[in-house]
Amino acid sequence: MIKATDSNLDQHFGSLCFSDALMKERLPKEIYRELKKVQMGEKKLSQEVANVVANAMKDWAIEHGATHFTHWFQPLTGITAEKHDSFISPTGDGRIIMEFSGKELIRGEPDASSFPSGGLRATFEARGYTAWDTLSPAFLKRDGKALTLCIPTAFVGYKGEALDKKTPLLRSMEALNTQAIRILRALGNHSSRLVNTTVGPEQEYFLVAREFFEQRPDLVLTGRTLIGAKPPKGQEMEDHYFGSLSERVASFMKDFNNELWAMGVNAKTQHKEVAPNQFEIACIYSVSNVALDHNQLVMETMRKVALRHDLVALLHEKPFAGVNGSGKHNNWSMGTDDGLNLLEPGKTPAENSQFLLFCTAVIEAVDEYADILRMSAANSGNDHRLGANEAPPAIVSIFLGAVEDILEKLSKGEKVTSKEGEVLKLGHNSLPELPKDLTDRNRTSPFAFTGNKFEFRMMPSSDSIAGPNVVLNTAVAEVLSRYTERLEKAVDKNAEILKIVQESYSKHKKVVFNGNNYSKEWEEEAARRGLPNIKNTVDAIPVILSEKSVKLFTRHQVFSKDELESRYNIYLEKYAKQINIEANTLRSMILTGVLPNAVEYAGALAGQLSSVKELLGDGAIATQKATLTQVLKLSDALKSGIEKLDKALELAHHKEDVLDHARAFRDAVIPVMSEIRQAADELETILPAEYYPFPTYTDLLFRH
Repeated sequence: MIKATDSNLDQHFGSLCFSDALMKERLPKEIYRELKKVQMGEKKLSQEVANVVANAMKDWAIEHGATHFTHWFQPLTGITAEKHDSFISPTGDGRIIMEFSGKELIRGEPDASSFPSGGLRATFEARGYTAWDTLSPAFLKRDGKALTLCIPTAFVGYKGEALDKKTPLLRSMEALNTQAIRILRALGNHSSRLVNTTVGPEQEYFLVAREFFEQRPDLVLTGRTLIGAKPPKGQEMEDHYFGSLSERVASFMKDFNNELWAMGVNAKTQHKEVAPNQFEIACIYSVSNVALDHNQLVMETMRKVALRHDLVALLHEKPFAGVNGSGKHNNWSMGTDDGLNLLEPGKTPAENSQFLLFCTAVIEAVDEYADILRMSAANSGNDHRLGANEAPPAIVSIFLGAVEDILEKLSKGEKVTSKEGEVLKLGHNSLPELPKDLTDRNRTSPFAFTGNKFEFRMMPSSDSIAGPNVVLNTAVAEVLSRYTERLEKAVDKNAEILKIVQESYSKHKKVVFNGNNYSKEWEEEAARRGLPNIKNTVDAIPVILSEKSVKLFTRHQVFSKDELESRYNIYLEKYAKQINIEANTLRSMILTGVLPNAVEYAGALAGQLSSVKELLGDGAIATQKATLTQVLKLSDALKSGIEKLDKALELAHHKEDVLDHARAFRDAVIPVMSEIRQAADELETILPAEYYPFPTYTDLLFRH
């Protein structure tokens, strides 16, 4: 690895990535050309090509000091997984040679029985396969002194069932590519060979001092604080956002960026976010499956690098009550292999038609499949954010800005003029130019058009970006297929395009809203429009098995019915397990931490009362007596709250159906946890510092 300095970043970037440029340099020209055809979907990968690529990868990795390789994959746990194998191969005479074959590159075989499968695999059915994703570059990942060759892969079961996040994403990319190419051909474009979706993810996170983190069982075990009184200062001064970085955080970010850049991750922007100790990193867009890999590396790498600086990176959606939580912003677009952004408003007739069709297709897809898109952003952490005046509401809507006026007029058959007063005649005159900054941004919108892309802002900070992109890709592919069927039959394509745009926008414009998505008025208006408002994860997940969902995903071969059922089971089970862990952690913190200290303080107060009363009489003990009464009252509330929590947990555990199980945690366990927290937080404000057993919000949010 080339050591990063301020003057050699161009050499440092990608130094641990087996990039396209490196393959072009190290592979024979014919092998490189064959691999590019494989990546374009024009040929199947041959054993000969795989062997040459594997040998080149191995030589490059060994030159950097790597001794092992791994198929790096993303099971349904939401994190990455890896099993390391060395390059060592015995020769039979007591020596070794360093080998890595095409077979080892193409396919691995990790145990599939220990990962979540939702019924796709039984415990005794252990076989699973990892398959090389040729579109995502291999890279070298450093863990302490070890350097490992990581090969991005898909993970499937013995019969090809998707057991991971990446396989459905790759399938959805292929579905959209198929339909987008069809519509481009119908529009007369015969040069573009491939349409990829691209994503630029923005990642929010918190940093806390490691010494305080390790004293908080709730942060260690659940990623969020289950108790904690509001500090005297929160984010109300609005002085953290875009503020200057402390030296410690700046040093962390420098090391963080250097590790990402070495692996070829296009980390671009970093800044302080709204809440104290909250930050954001954004990467330049890349093809969706590569963006997926890069975002996983961002989350994994920030945790490792933070620890070196005695910091801990928190990716939970709501680690602290009372201040903003964290999410991801998914900047999504579609582009061709020859450089066309299909969501770029253009000036030529072909581009006008192209933009209008693709933009309208996205609007129709988001409206028709809003509930599935909402489901893709659901997890227990996000339930604390969505609709809480800090993130988009649980209602999916679209912000279009200036594009709304154009589509509105077109849908009504009205004249559309450019800034110079030129009348738009579809296919003849130019679409009014839309500079990227023509329209103000709407930070409250969950799905906003931002110039040449759409920004989906509902995503949870801790989750993979795969789910929402699978839904977006597949839903847009479905709408494009309908448009293409009409265009392929049309005699006058310009007239048919105009008709499609008019009909689609008129029917689906109810999902368009440019106002304040946080307002109560919008929630009421959305209900009048018939837009779904799915407020929690337990209500969102069953949507995955709706008739509409099954029909969409099976038609485009993104998920089978069994694969959808597996995810339904996994996601509900995961929700129940997370709440169960939170409840038991809260129980432990109260019984072994807060209550004993409260009782001890009450005893100390009682002793003081007796002494002061004996010395000065009843009139001198009013303050101590009131404090003691309040401490005892809150202690009793905590004790009775724990008893209620035990009963709620017992009730939840007796539910056998996976949906009933999750509902019991939502309806019975979470409300009791909230009651306990209220009492614990009030007690924290009374107990002297020496009697409170955990670092406070002031420690966690303002000391690092």
